[in-house]
Amino acid sequence: MVIREKILVIEDEKSISRLICSVLRKQEYEVIQAWSGKEAIMLLSSACPDLVILDLGLPDIDGMEILRELRSWSGMPVIVVSARAHEQDKVDALDAGADDYLTKPFGAGELLARVRTAIRHTRTASGNSEVARQGTYTVGDLVIDYDKHQVLVNGENAKLTLSEFRIVALLGKHAGKVLTYDYIMRELWGPGAGKNNQILRVNMANIRRKIEINPAEPKHIFTEVGVGYRMAENE
Repeated sequence: MVIREKILVIEDEKSISRLICSVLRKQEYEVIQAWSGKEAIMLLSSACPDLVILDLGLPDIDGMEILRELRSWSGMPVIVVSARAHEQDKVDALDAGADDYLTKPFGAGELLARVRTAIRHTRTASGNSEVARQGTYTVGDLVIDYDKHQVLVNGENAKLTLSEFRIVALLGKHAGKVLTYDYIMRELWGPGAGKNNQILRVNMANIRRKIEINPAEPKHIFTEVGVGYRMAENE
C-alpha cells in the first residue's frame, strides 16, 4: 500500500468540502477536514499535514489570519481556494505566504494539478537537487522514495511507520545539514510539541533498527550530540 501525502482541507461549505475530499481520496491522498478556523488551527499543529487547502471565508476566523499564523512557524504548502476573485485578494494571499490561489468554481483536474505542483515545490525548496529532480534520495544502500513514501535498504522496503518515514524524509531533503531537535519537532509535530524530544528519540531508535546494519554505529543518520540529527550526504 502506497502512503500518500496528508492534506488538510479547511472549508466550511459542506458540498465543496465533500467534493474536494472525494477528488483527493480517489488519488489515495490521506485527507483530514476542518469546518472552522478554530478547528483548523488545532489540526495544523496536531496533525501536521503535508499540504493545506484553505478557504478564506470561514465562519469564525478569516482564512488570511490562519495563513499568517501558519507562516509564523511552518513553510508547509498552502493552496487557497476562495470565491474572492478580485486581483488584490489574490495578491494579498500570495504575499501572506500562500503557494497558490484557486478561484471557485474549479475543476477536479485543475485542483489535482495544483496539488501536485505544490508538493513538487516543497522538494525543490529543500535544496536537494536529487529529491527535486527524481523524487528520490540515494545514499549508499539506502533510497528514500518520496512518491511512494518508502525507504528501501538494499532494495527491500524497510517498512517504516508514517512518523518514521516523515523523519527520514525531512533529513533526506536536507542531507549533509544538521537539523536541530527543535526544528524537527516543530516541522513534524507543530509548534505545540514543546521541548520534550522523547518521541523523536524513540522514533529514531526504531528507524535505526530498521535501516542500519549496526544501530550503535549508524552510517545513514548521525547524531550530533545535544544538537540534532544529520543525514549522510551522497558523494
